[in-house]
Amino acid sequence: MAVAWNQQQKSVISVLVGASKLSQLEDNIKAQNNLDFSADELSMIDRILAKK
Repeated sequence: MAVAWNQQQKSVISVLVGASKLSQLEDNIKAQNNLDFSADELSMIDRILAKK
């Protein structure tokens, strides 16, 4: 989810992933298949980021 969300941010040029296992890299690649977030999901992400 984080990889997909970051890719949609206009201020982000590239996304670096730190994978220590092939399965982690495969999961990050699969994020390309789900780049759409519901309004509820985006709202929750905004609330989490506001806590920083």
